[in-house]
Amino acid sequence: MIDLLARNPAPDPAALTAELAPSARFEDVRFETYRPNADYPSQAEARASLGSFVGAAQNKPSGLRLFRRRRPEGKGLYLDGGFGVGKTHLLASAYHASDGTRAIMSFQDLMYLIGALGMTRAVDAFRGHDLLLIDEFELDDPGNTHMANTFLGQLMPGGTSVIATSNTEPGALGQGRFNANDFQRQIQGIAERFETRRLDGPDFRQRGTRPEDVFSAAEYAAWQAAQTPETLAVLTHRDLNRHLLKIHPSRFAGLLSGVGAVGVLDLVPMTDQNVALRFVHFIDKLYDLGLPAAFTGVPLAALFNDTYRHGAYAKKYSRCLSRLSELLRESRHTLPV
Repeated sequence: MIDLLARNPAPDPAALTAELAPSARFEDVRFETYRPNADYPSQAEARASLGSFVGAAQNKPSGLRLFRRRRPEGKGLYLDGGFGVGKTHLLASAYHASDGTRAIMSFQDLMYLIGALGMTRAVDAFRGHDLLLIDEFELDDPGNTHMANTFLGQLMPGGTSVIATSNTEPGALGQGRFNANDFQRQIQGIAERFETRRLDGPDFRQRGTRPEDVFSAAEYAAWQAAQTPETLAVLTHRDLNRHLLKIHPSRFAGLLSGVGAVGVLDLVPMTDQNVALRFVHFIDKLYDLGLPAAFTGVPLAALFNDTYRHGAYAKKYSRCLSRLSELLRESRHTLPV
């Protein structure tokens, strides 16, 4: 088996800038494979808007002409909606539909790059890109929002267009209280370059199904027996949480490099929000990489403590629970009948 606890991948900003492509779960998605919910027309409208936006972003004057014309300033598109409505699918589809120089990353990855490289080098690393796609733009931290504002404010005038997504608070769905106004207020310096599109709808991962829960001991034993031992990583939830505190979330992909499946045993409630947020980032990376996973222990509903569960990061915890449910459903479907 692979021992994740023995791994401590070194930070490598250069490697991160070289690998900014859709993750394994989203490498085959396209606009054509997006299935909008007919009950929520905003989903089909958002897909059409992204297709038009990508087409416009590619119709820029070539930089290979003898007499170069100044590149027009980049434009921005902001997708605002709840978790599980397909924003990441659409973002990855936009990447695949573009044939220009482009990069896709999470907001957390962007923050790590700016912190590791410094603002000037980070801007230089993406100067000349036609399209930058940022998933899960976060407005929770004023400092991070200011850095993103400065970064995009220096990049977009040079011709880089940007598509960003963000989650609406689950309790605001269907009530018209979306994050678009917050987004535009926070990025005042570049807000005029962005148009906003909202995606209404329920979590597609739970559409027509009941949420999954952790494996029984018998289910887990059957699942583990079906995995390839050489690429399987198994560890307890407590050990995982302790180890994640030593590793920056931007290095979680390196932590999981070469891993074929992950088993996390004995889930326990997390009373410390710092621990909980690291675990959320780990599940996000596990999900994005498309790795099979199984979990045992307390029910999912008991993982996140009520003291923070419905606070400023409520959308993160709700998305995490949705993704955990999908990971469990996918693994449960592989069990022998």
